[in-house]
Amino acid sequence: MSAVVVDTGVFSAPLVKRRAAGAPLEDRYRRHLVGHQLVISTQTLAELYYGAEIAGWGLARREELDRLVGRAVIAAPGEPMCRTFARVRARLRQIGHGLHNPDHLGDLWIATTAIHLGLPLVAHDGVFVDCPGLELRTEL
Repeated sequence: MSAVVVDTGVFSAPLVKRRAAGAPLEDRYRRHLVGHQLVISTQTLAELYYGAEIAGWGLARREELDRLVGRAVIAAPGEPMCRTFARVRARLRQIGHGLHNPDHLGDLWIATTAIHLGLPLVAHDGVFVDCPGLELRTEL
């Protein structure tokens, strides 16, 4: 089974019922996810738990989140991934890509996870478009 890294917005779509272009985001991205091992970065994991905290989710929704996370592989950064992060961010800065800016550091960690692992990133966020070395699968 092949694997894909999944950005927070697409990964959490079944929980938050996001819509894009009138269709549920979950439906729009199903073809990119079904039949693949889902991988999430620790950044995505932190964003998911933060979102649940600030939204005041109850026990049932938190258990649903835990089940969703339990089906994914969590890719934790180590020294090699941190080196990839530095290399990718420096290149993005050099070419003037917005992903290198401080307000996108979380997104950069997610992109770095995909680049470092050599996996496509499934995302519904334009900040990832034209990121060098990133294979982006999107429905934008």
